[in-house]
Amino acid sequence: MQVPSFQQEPAATALSDQRLAWLIQRAGSLDRLKLVTGRDDAPPAAHVRVRVDAVGLNFADVFAVLGLYSATPKGPFVPGLEFAGTVDAAGVGATGFRVGDRVFGLTRYGAYATSVVVEPRYLHPLPDGWTPEEGAAYPVQALTAWYAIQELGALKPGAAVLVQSAAGGVGLHALGLIQALGGVAVAVVGRPAKKDLLVAAYGLPGDRVLVRDPRRFGAQLDEALGAIGRRGFDLVLDAVAGPFFDPQYRRLAPGGRLVIFGAADLMPGGARPNWLRLGWQYLTRPRLDPLRMISANRSVMGFNLIWLWDWADVLPRAYADLERLGRPAPRVGHTFAFSDAPAAMRLLQSGASVGKVVLRVVR
Repeated sequence: MQVPSFQQEPAATALSDQRLAWLIQRAGSLDRLKLVTGRDDAPPAAHVRVRVDAVGLNFADVFAVLGLYSATPKGPFVPGLEFAGTVDAAGVGATGFRVGDRVFGLTRYGAYATSVVVEPRYLHPLPDGWTPEEGAAYPVQALTAWYAIQELGALKPGAAVLVQSAAGGVGLHALGLIQALGGVAVAVVGRPAKKDLLVAAYGLPGDRVLVRDPRRFGAQLDEALGAIGRRGFDLVLDAVAGPFFDPQYRRLAPGGRLVIFGAADLMPGGARPNWLRLGWQYLTRPRLDPLRMISANRSVMGFNLIWLWDWADVLPRAYADLERLGRPAPRVGHTFAFSDAPAAMRLLQSGASVGKVVLRVVR
């Protein structure tokens, strides 16, 4: 990815028609993010430029800035994987969208900016009635949940599904998909207030929403399985890992699948990684014996959505499946001004957010 030349811009500067972006020269600390300004270049052939109105935040953004993400670019980069806005310029040969179209889309980094240049195949029309914030909150979480449940999990009606981080962006999408596909969900959250939300706003019975306790997590899972009358889970969606991985794996039913797509347990609490703590967590990470997996008839599958970047031809089918299953507008739990991106990232890092964290660009 080529990074254009920028000049540093004070964080308090009001946004204007110039292109602003959050740039980090070298991954390793949230404190290295700087708001910079540069040219708003015309899109090259077969690309369009989108005037960004909102940016969706993801755990991957924080991990990338901290230098803990396997796909972190080398050298300077602008974080961010998803956005929503309006097409305002098109290069020669660009098809599918016209200037003035409202869209949301994906980019392999670069979304923390007031304009983004992308190929049209990574864009999708913003549904009628959706705000830009809802559009920016949608693609990464919805596609992650869809790929984990439909493609890898092969969810069948009646299947028992455990969802970690169920009050987050992916978790809420997953709960909706599980319900639409006729599954039975057990939700896991990190804080009591998130349990209250899932019970009150999403109608989940209290005995199917667990506030995870590392000291008795296995017993919590057994109690939830008893509440739904099952001996094991057919599918586990895990974005946490750490000490919670083994208890989940051991409670997979025969033929059960554990799909892991994150490791929130490794999220540092400060602006920089604590390498000593991370080293210990890495050394004590879960390990599986493939021969025992055969006899137990269990599967573990992992994926990282960004490595599916080259599978853009899958996107239309994924979005069509989500629409067929009754795609709702996503829950935007927290909205920050574009100039407050570091504060928004720290909220996401804290684990206190509910639903999606979004940046709003105001002109």
